[in-house]
Amino acid sequence: MTRAPEQDTAPIVVHDLAAEYVTKGRKTNALRGVTFEVKAGEVLGVLGESGGGKSTLARILAGELRRKGPGGYDIRISGGDAEVGGIALRTLSQRKRNKLTFHTAYLAQDASDRLERGATILDVLQQPILERDKRFDREAARTRALQVLDSVGLPFSVLEKYPYEISEGQRQRAAIARSLILGPNVLIADEPTSGIDVTVRDTVLSVVRRLREDPAFAALIVTHDLAVLRQLGAHVAVLHDGVIVGYGDIDEVFGSPTHPYVAKLGRALALEQ
Repeated sequence: MTRAPEQDTAPIVVHDLAAEYVTKGRKTNALRGVTFEVKAGEVLGVLGESGGGKSTLARILAGELRRKGPGGYDIRISGGDAEVGGIALRTLSQRKRNKLTFHTAYLAQDASDRLERGATILDVLQQPILERDKRFDREAARTRALQVLDSVGLPFSVLEKYPYEISEGQRQRAAIARSLILGPNVLIADEPTSGIDVTVRDTVLSVVRRLREDPAFAALIVTHDLAVLRQLGAHVAVLHDGVIVGYGDIDEVFGSPTHPYVAKLGRALALEQ
């Protein structure tokens, strides 16, 4: 069940999207005919099995179409399109990508592990600003870093520490802070609370609620944490084998499943609560 996109109003519009990723020359289909929108003020939770296309969707919407390093791959949009903030992603130039990433925060599934080990938390937080403008006032950048650090509940004492010197939960909150440094109005988060203590869950909730004060804000969160989605009043999209097989209000989707996988996932999530 999907809604027809309204491209003039929705910060996130996905229409008949098909995508594949290529690893060592081998193509694998990841998404097939995916259509939905996230209007201003809305949060969409994306659920589904591992390998079902959730992270691929998040990467596309964040403009991360290439993954470097071991196991790296290219993501290619092979059909349809997606727009974030009015920027079409199928024809994403570097200039448009810079504009996209300025307004869009992306919290990857391995965000806490991506923090540069040889940089202090202050350097990590300031990096997105200084990469865009090397002449940006350092004191102003530090002040902004303090603001986002405070917003995720981390003490200022971590600023001079390195990622390996703080706990996993603190690293995840530092990663959240880094994603907020440019003041985004769209948030794409991939499993932001997975395997992390309840304080990080509360941090994610408080961050999204605060961002929602911007009437243009929208978020897409890949998660299995129904408690977070319920508290945010989110709708859900269930992905299975690259296809949306459930869409809408949480209770409607899982209370009256129209696909066997949705029924199976609903039972599994109920056991986890």
